[in-house]
Order: sequence, then structure tokens, then C-alpha cells
Amino acid sequence: MTEFSVPAPPTTEMSPAIALSVSNTAKPQTESTLSPVSSWTSPEPLIARVRAYDPDCDADLLRRAFEFSLTSHGTQLRASGEPYFSHPVEVANILADMRLDTESIATALLHDTLEDTLATPDKIEQLFGSQVLRLVDGVTKLSRIEIQSEQLKQAENFRKFVLAMSRDIRVLLVKLADRLHNMRTLRFLSAPEKRQRIARETMEIYAPLAERMGIKQMQEELEDLAFLELHSDERAAILGHLGQLRQEGSGLISRVINELRRTLQDGGVQAEVAGREKTPWSIWRKMQRKNVAFEQLSDIMAFRIMVDSVGECYQSLGAIHSHYSVVPGRFKDYISTPKPNHYQSLHTTVVGPEKRRVEIQIRTRAMHEIAELGIAAHWAYKHGDEAREGRQYRWLRELLEILEHAGKPEEFLEHTKLELFQDEVFCFTPKGDLIVLPRGSTLIDFAYAVHSRIGDSCAGAKVNSRMVPLRTALRNGDMVEIVTSKTQNPSPEWERFVVTGRARSRIRRFVRQKQRHEYIALGRGLLDRLASQEHKDISDKALEPLLKQFQSATVEDLYANIGASLQSPREVFYTLFPDTRPRPVEKLPSVSHKITHAKSEPAKVPNGKKATPSPLLLRGLIPGMAIHFARCCHPLPGDPIVGIVTTGKGVTIHTSDCGTLDSFSQSPERWIDVAWEDQNGRPAKMVGRLNMILANQPNSLAAVTASIGKHNGNIINFKITNRASDFFELLLDIEVENVKHLNNVTAALRSLSAVCSVDRRRGR
Repeated sequence: MTEFSVPAPPTTEMSPAIALSVSNTAKPQTESTLSPVSSWTSPEPLIARVRAYDPDCDADLLRRAFEFSLTSHGTQLRASGEPYFSHPVEVANILADMRLDTESIATALLHDTLEDTLATPDKIEQLFGSQVLRLVDGVTKLSRIEIQSEQLKQAENFRKFVLAMSRDIRVLLVKLADRLHNMRTLRFLSAPEKRQRIARETMEIYAPLAERMGIKQMQEELEDLAFLELHSDERAAILGHLGQLRQEGSGLISRVINELRRTLQDGGVQAEVAGREKTPWSIWRKMQRKNVAFEQLSDIMAFRIMVDSVGECYQSLGAIHSHYSVVPGRFKDYISTPKPNHYQSLHTTVVGPEKRRVEIQIRTRAMHEIAELGIAAHWAYKHGDEAREGRQYRWLRELLEILEHAGKPEEFLEHTKLELFQDEVFCFTPKGDLIVLPRGSTLIDFAYAVHSRIGDSCAGAKVNSRMVPLRTALRNGDMVEIVTSKTQNPSPEWERFVVTGRARSRIRRFVRQKQRHEYIALGRGLLDRLASQEHKDISDKALEPLLKQFQSATVEDLYANIGASLQSPREVFYTLFPDTRPRPVEKLPSVSHKITHAKSEPAKVPNGKKATPSPLLLRGLIPGMAIHFARCCHPLPGDPIVGIVTTGKGVTIHTSDCGTLDSFSQSPERWIDVAWEDQNGRPAKMVGRLNMILANQPNSLAAVTASIGKHNGNIINFKITNRASDFFELLLDIEVENVKHLNNVTAALRSLSAVCSVDRRRGR
């Protein structure tokens, strides 16, 4: 986040020249920033930094941790060529800047000793105590665990990490600082695949965790560093747009700040006013989410008002709203309704100074400190073990519940990403309790957020006293009442539209349990049928000696494996009763020459054409019904759709906002409620059509095709519909998997300087 501030005049009589200061708090470090060698060989600079905010810190503990880590890491080097010990020192400095306690700083110095050196847990406990050992053990990356795939290894490590930070939230703070320094030096890793994997993990897990902790500075830097690695071209394009915007608006920020300050003074408020600029990643994400070009964003520049008290926050809001026109639907009160990470602020958008649309945030200075440093601003660790207990945070309790219900480590990782990476919507129970959910959440998500049992037994729901379908998406301020039934159970259909990882994990758990019961009954029935045919009796006790041989923990597991076709019922039966196993039939030599074996050949495709991926599946249609996708709107997976019955052609699928549907308004009997169906295996490709205006300059077309290819799009049709000396108008048909895929391609194209506009084409 780039901040701009204009110092307040020392007196009202004077009008000194305005000085504009710029500070980049989340700027990626693109140059090698080697720490002074003295900070690696002496603990005193670090101790002095800690003493500046905690005069009573345990300096002896820090010295012992410094010396032990320095000796343990010895001559180890990092990929940058620096001594490895520079890394724990830099992690400790990051935590010192966040004003954390002595034990956390010592943990930062020791956090890699268990993994990368010969140090043992017993030695660390002996020298530094059980508290520090528990923190170090929780932060350890656990890379010694040998699991078959990298994804499983990551999922298992993260599962153990969540358990560790639930016992002491400082584990997460040290881990975030560790990841931040590793991201700052990511460029030194030579393998592009490893850099990409680390950057994706940072974007999907660690940046959202920093956001959940309310540490905005760290969140923004992690996002920007990951963005630099994952989408360097798009980031460079956005930075180019921002540079041009600054050049064109030279002096604008200072004029807006001064006018806002005068408006507040007229309203009786003395406030500090500063301007801020969105980070490249937040701009890119908004371009994707809203499907707009950079020039269409109205809140790239925003302004922050800081005052001394909550009363002055609302007084400032009144002064701003009474002086400027308010943009409807853009006001949010996070003071009366704080975010789960304790963020508080008033957000509003007005048509402000110089008739420009500007976003304004109003908060106290204490709120600002919490907004930037999150939990670290509280420095809760002075208040005993209760303040450190991770389970007090609702979002972490929900992760633990997902962990309890997830079937596999990789499933837990999937649900965790859903739970962490989200924008929020605020809803209320009939009693007025606040429920915070990801944007796009449905009534089923709400029910599970209230309580797991409420979700399991949800039979219906009312939104603002009106019955609505369970798949209805919630909006800010909705009052939701869940109707439950003792006979209701989770439906597998719910998984298709729920958003939260918590709801999805509970639904999957129920489906797994139901499926297991069915497999057990089927397996038992298959064995009983074989036994009746052979006039034998089978009991659970008789099967117990076979469990080890068939790799089953219990008799029920064995039945379930038989029902799921993981074990042959005949093999189990013949092992239990060897005398019933049929003897092999010997082939007769005299006729063996007449026996032939048909070779299995792959199914032939008519006319020598290549086999195509399986077609897309739709819910709501009769199996075997002919379907066609309308060329007037080109529906893609993810679009809301509707089916229209056409005589002699079957069903034609349109997007629900297609203009052609107006001609069928008088024939409701031809309408069919359909939806996209999930399918296994490789997704079928669909065609999305784009209109583009492209600057007539060298390499512009090459940049477009390269960008589409980079984002896994495939151009199957290309047409220049209009040409002029300066611009070309193009029509592109691109093979994509779904709407999200097309939006990603579109957003990437909009970031190119040669692209003037690009929009989805709905007609032919």
C-alpha cells in the first residue's frame, strides 16, 4: 500500500508550501538487501530494538538463543550466498518491528534449528524452557515427513501447523515472519517451479492468514511479492498504469487532502488526513472480480481520516456526508460491526473535491494501529496464557472443526483455502447475533456457521421474514431464520452451491458416513450370498483372523472394502473356507490349437476423427435428451442458464440474461430449469467470444496471443471486423473451461497497454 500525506499547517494564519511525502510500506524488495554483518555476529542490535518497546525484556534469553542458533547453523549458506544465520536474525527483526514478546523473538532465532541442524528438542528445552520448545516445534516446517506426493506433504504439514497454532497463536506470527523473509529472498531460488509453488502457497494460505490476524502491512507485502512471481507481466502493466496516473494527477492528492481537511475543520473536527494507493494485487483482483479495465476503477486512490475518538469518527462522517454527494451502496460501518480480525473503520465513497469520486476511511489512531499490525498491536502476551490461546479466535475454531471432519489431509487443505480466502458479508440471526460469511454464501453456509447441528438438520429458511430457496445467496444486513427438522439430513446436492469450507466438510463427512454404511451392508450381503450358496455360516468373529491379511482394521472395514470393490468377496470367502475354492481346469492339448484370444482394441472413432472429451453435463434434463448451446449468448460453465425446448432440436441452452429469451416469455411451458453439472476427468472445452479494440502498433497482436496462451486459452477463430489507422476491432473465439477461465483471460488482456478495451460478446 502506497501512502501519501500532507502535513497539517502549523497555524491557521500561515499557508506554507505543501510537501508531498511518499512511503511504500508493501514494496517488494527487488534488490539484494544484505543486513549489516554486525547484526549476524552480535545480538546487541536486536536486544536494543526489543528494549525500545519492552525495557523489562529477558536480554539474557535473547543472547543465549542468538549464540545457540549461530553455533548450530555454523557455515550453512542460503541460496543468496548469505550465511544461513542471517535468516533467523531477519525473522527476529520482523517480529521486533511488530513489538512481540521475548519468547517470540527467541523462537524466531531458533525456529530452524530442529529442522536444519543437529539440535534436539531435549537440548532446546534444557537451555530455553518448555515454552520456547513448544513454539519452535510448532513453527518447524516438518519437511522430514516422507509422503508420496508434494501436495500430500504440504497438506499434512499444514494440518499439524493449525493444531500447533491453536495452542499458541504466536506460532502463527513467527511462521508469517518466516514466510515473509523467505518471500523477500525468493528470487535467489534457481528452480522456477519451486518459486511458483512457494508463491502460490503464500497467496492461498499465508497472505489470507495474515489478513485473518489483521496484519495488513504483512498481508499486502506477501500478496505483492507472490504477485510479482506469479504474474510479473500483469503486475508490471498495472505499475505502468499507476505511474501514468500519478503523472497525470500531479498535485491532485495534495489538493484533495487540503480540501478534506478544511471541510472537517468547518465541521469542528481536527483530523489527520492522508491519501493511499491500492496495491497492484488488489487492483488486479478487483479487475478480475468486477470484469473491468483499469480505467474503469474509481477507487484506486483513497483517503484516510484519523481522529482521537469514536465520537469524532461519526462527527467526521457527518461533515463529509453533509458537504459532498454520497455514492449509494458504498457505506460500511465496521466500527459498530467489526470484522472478525477486529478491524474497525467507517468506509464511504463520495463525489468529493474537484467532482472526483473518492473512497474515504475514517478511524481512530488506535483503530489504525490495529488495522496495520492486527493482534500484534494488542501485544496480548503480557496478559497470560489465556490471551495466547489460539482457540479464542472464531476463524481458528472453524479451521479446527474442518480438521475434525475432513477425511484426508488434502481435503482439509482444500476446505481451509475456501475458509481463508474470501470477501465478507454480514448477516444476523433473529436474536440479533452477527454471522460473518464469505461473499456469495448461501443459507446452508449460514446454518452451518450458526452450529453444525443446525446445518445438518436445515429444512428451509426465511430471509427478512420471507421463505426463499436454500441456494439463495446472502446480502449484507439480511436477517436469516433457519427452519430445522429432526428427519432432515444433509443432501449431497448442497455441496454444489455451498461456499464455506466448514459447510462443505460437514456435508462430505455425512456423505462419506452414509456411503460407508451402504458399502458395509453391500459387502455383508455379498458374503452372505456366497455362504448360502455353499451352505456355510459366516460370523464377524470368524472374519477377525483375516483382517491383517486383507489390510483392514475392523470387520466393518473389511465389509466396506468388499462393498466398494476394493476386495473380492470370493477371495475373502475362499480364504475363510479353503476347501470351497474351485480347482483350476487344465486345458486339453488336443484342442488347444483351436483356442483363440480376442485382442482388446480401443473403440474406433468414425471418419478417422480424434476422440473428443466427454460432453458437459447438465442437471434438470432427461438422460439422452438432445441439447444445443445458443450462439446468441455463448453460455459457459459458471453462467446462470435456462433451457428452452425447441421442436425437432431438443433443448437449447441460453444464459439467463440472454435478450433472445424475451421472445419466449409467452411460452412458459417451454422453459426448463437447468444448471451445470460437475463431472470427473478432463473438463470439456467451450467457446467464449470476445470483442477487442487493439492499438495499431508493432507487436500488439503478438502480446495478445501470448497473453491468451499464457493463461491456457486457445484461439480457434480470429476476425478483424474494422480497421483504422490507429486501432483494429477484433472478434476472438477462445476455447476456455468456464466463465472464471474466460474472466482470467479477459483481465490479463485488459492489463496490456496495447489493448484499449475487451468485453465478452453475447451475440453472433
